[in-house]
Amino acid sequence: MSGFKNFLLKGNLIELAVAFIMGAAFSGVVTSFTAWITSVIPGMKNTFDDATPGGHFGNQAIAFVLIALVVYFGIVVPYTAAKKRYFPDPEPGEGELDVLKQIRDSLANR
Repeated sequence: MSGFKNFLLKGNLIELAVAFIMGAAFSGVVTSFTAWITSVIPGMKNTFDDATPGGHFGNQAIAFVLIALVVYFGIVVPYTAAKKRYFPDPEPGEGELDVLKQIRDSLANR
């Protein structure tokens, strides 16, 4: 069971899932914005409120923000708390630079 816990919390599975969800939600925003921009070009439909192939831009933008809120508070916050609980950050100790300085000083004193 600890292997599965490591897989879920140490790997990038959650980050990848969040990126996929946000990318899918953002694609609707980009699609509707592109459709709205092309409808503004002279000779084409000139109203913002007309339905476009991607849906209303405002509706897509609001849906994106709501999805982002749900993903953040429903996935990211619990994941971060679980990761801190089960895999706390190691205590700060000597860094590589400190060890290298000690080796340098030791060699210089020979």
